[in-house]
Parts: sequence; structure tokens; C-alpha cells
Amino acid sequence: MRILLIAYDFPPIPSPQSLRWAYLARELDRQGYQVSVLAADIPGYGSGGLPVLPETIRVHRVWPGFLTSGRRSLGGVCVDLGVPYWSAETPAPTVVIEPAPAVAIGDVEPAPVQLNWKGKLYFGAKSLLPRAPSFSVRHELLGTARRWASAWMFPDYRAEWSFWARRELRNILKSHAPELVITSHEPAFTLPLGMEAKRRGFRWVADMGDPVLAPYTPARWRKRAFELERAVCAHADLVTVTSERTISVLEERHGVQRSRFHLLTQGFDAERPSEVAGSPGGGFEGDRLELLYTGSFYSFRRIDALLDAVLETDSVRLTVATIAPPDVLLEAQRRHPGKVRIVGFLPHDKALDLQRGCDVLVNIANDDPMQVPGKVYEYLGAGVRILHVGGGADAATELLSRSGVGVSAPNDARALSAVLREWRDEKLKVGERLTCKATPSFNLRAHSWQALAESLADSIERARQAGWRISSSTEHSRIADGEILRQRDF
Repeated sequence: MRILLIAYDFPPIPSPQSLRWAYLARELDRQGYQVSVLAADIPGYGSGGLPVLPETIRVHRVWPGFLTSGRRSLGGVCVDLGVPYWSAETPAPTVVIEPAPAVAIGDVEPAPVQLNWKGKLYFGAKSLLPRAPSFSVRHELLGTARRWASAWMFPDYRAEWSFWARRELRNILKSHAPELVITSHEPAFTLPLGMEAKRRGFRWVADMGDPVLAPYTPARWRKRAFELERAVCAHADLVTVTSERTISVLEERHGVQRSRFHLLTQGFDAERPSEVAGSPGGGFEGDRLELLYTGSFYSFRRIDALLDAVLETDSVRLTVATIAPPDVLLEAQRRHPGKVRIVGFLPHDKALDLQRGCDVLVNIANDDPMQVPGKVYEYLGAGVRILHVGGGADAATELLSRSGVGVSAPNDARALSAVLREWRDEKLKVGERLTCKATPSFNLRAHSWQALAESLADSIERARQAGWRISSSTEHSRIADGEILRQRDF
């Protein structure tokens, strides 16, 4: 089967959505599918470490637009809005984690800031952003232009890519005639491109992931997000989402049958060993409990309580690999270099290796209880116990409870300190690094990218054998007339 994937984020970009479809595209290719990709022509940042894609996957790169491509060269680094933006050809400096007590703040490389409509990264006066080398009038003008465009372009200024992507999509549909089109959300402006393909008679799988209308959706876009979400549920042949709760919400909102949905969570690479060969790396020490967090910080994803717990608990250290540390984390490292260390942005494969060398992997809950942060699924493959901070009755807590690979604790310093003391004492008693295996009743492999791709392929085949979805004559008329495709509606 010939598949066309429409994905704004795709390697060399190392975002979670890019990783999602890098792994899935690789696995679908291995299963014999002919995969082509329509993606934005944006250089990656960092020094790589992304999944290696087969040469048989053809990627059509399309110019992202004026606001996204506005950058200039500075000593081998492409600078985008004053933030270093590493090209795919220019390796970024590798962060070497020595067994020293800490990594000095000044040694951390400023990382590119990818703002999306889920919320601004948690920046402050002492964040890494002001240390970027290229703040200028040009930076201010581009920043102003992006903010202005995001006020009227749904969901933000990156939607300008859809104009050029739509033109290329029409060419690909004519020249390659894919049997199936898959759209990757987020960003939300990829979904109307799927409806464009549907209108032209192609089968369409909408990888919605999370609802388009979510608690973090800006007020100005809530009506538009709801309408787009409803149109996707009504017209896509199959809708994939990341949690059972999302299916329930979409069923209730739009009256869509459950059979129209497929559960496609984030995952981990089963080909990577769960343990690092030899002694643990990353400068992790045997006489203390070593915590690790690898991920981003948003306004709704805070680390304050965990920091307080780490600082007041002896023989515990927190290592953070992040694209841009918040002020509170930078200050904690400055005051307590033996308890907190920041190692900056790491390539994907280096972060995976680091996860396998620590004692505890930290995840911070999202505001939306429907969501299981993709990082949790990535952590599942590390063979390390997980501490889910701020979880309660959310989906991530349920997953950890079923798997037995971690615990969920309130976002409260006292409660977190109790967990850390218990695990620290356990490690010191055993005298070696803590590990954790899933309970026998939990199917760990089902959450690997390999199994997820197999499950997706099965759903696609079942839908095709059933003649795909039967649309009403009224719907065919609406699609033919382009009623659901007006860009101004979305």
C-alpha cells in the first residue's frame, strides 16, 4: 500500500511529534508499506541521534514560509529569532556528562526555543533565552511579526506552511496516487490538508493524538478548534488518538462511534536494550539516589516541589536534560551544585542511554488528565522505575499502576520527600543501581513502536477490507462542494 504522511514536524526536527512519526514510518516501511512524507523544510537542531530512516522513504520538503524561515548564518549556526538553530549538516556540541558534582550554568549551550500553542515555555529573567547571542532589532521585528501572525492564524504563525504544502499535496496526489493519506496533528493546520485529500477521493487517517480542543487552547481559537475537531471526526476514515479517555471525550462531543477510533499511544524502541552495557554512564554515583528528568518545561509543568524534596533529602541528586531550564532550576543548581545539575539539550539517542543509567526517571504531569505524556512511554523502555509528579486520577497514574514500573505522587514536597527517602534507603541497602521490571501481567512490548505500528497496520487493513467508512450522500455532496474545506473556517 502506498501511504502519504503529512507531518509538519519530521526529522531532523527532534520534537516528540517528529519522533512519533519517525519511528512509525520506519516500522511501516519495514512491513512493506511504501511511505512518502510531505514535511516542512526546517533544519534540525542538536547533534542528531534520531531514528535512522530507510532510504525507501521519500520525503518531500516544502518551504515553511516567511516567518519560520527568517534566519541568518552566524559562525556555522543558523540563528532563528535570536536563538541558535543548528542545521542538519552542522553538528552541535555534544554535552559530556562528567562525574563532577555539577555542570556550570555558563557551560550550558543555549538551545532553540520551540513555542507552541500548548503554552509558552516557562521562561524568566534568568533563563537561557537572554543569553542567546543575536538579540537585535531584526530579532524584535521577527518576534513581533510572529506574535501578530499568531493572533489571527490558526493555531499559530506556522500555519503559513499550509499554503505551500497544499500546492505540493495536490501535485503528489496526482503524480503518486497514494492509497492512503495520514495527517499528523499537532499542529492543527495539517488536518485540513487531510480533508483536501479526502475531497479528492483519497482515504484519510487523521492522527489526532490529543483533542484539537483542549484545556490549553487559547480562548480565541476554542470555537474554531471545536469545529475542526468535529469535521475530522465526521469525515476521516479512521481517527487515531493517544488515550482511551480521549476516545470517550470525542464520542461524547461529536456522537462518533467508537469503532471509528484507533488507540495509538507514544512508545519506546524495543530494539534498544533496556540496560546500558557495562557500568552506568552519565556520572551517576552508587552512594546516592540518582534522579533524571529529560524533557521540556511549560507554564503548566513545574518542578518547584520536586526541587524542594531533593534539596531536603540527603544522598539524592537530580539531573535535568532540557532545552531551556526555568529560573527556579538554574537558581537551585547555582546554590546547590552537588544536588542539582543541568546538562542542556541532548541528542535523542544520548538521552535514551542516560535514562538507562539512572535510578529514577522523573515525569511531571500535564494539566489535562486525559493525556499520558509521551515521555512516560519512552521511559517504559528504560527498565528504570518512574516517579510521576503531580499525578492523581490521570491516565499516566493508571498506566504506572497497571505496569508496576513506578508510582504517582502529589506535587507536594513532603510527599515527594517520603518517596525519595524510601528509594534512597533501598538503594543504599542493596548497594547497586535500582532497576525495575514490569509486572508479568503487563504487556510491555505492546507499548513499543514496533507493536504500535503493527496495530496501526492491522486497523488500516481491517478498514480497507470493510470497504473503509461508508459516507452518506449528503456528506459526499458537502465534500465535493468544498464546504468543510474553507481555510478561513480553520
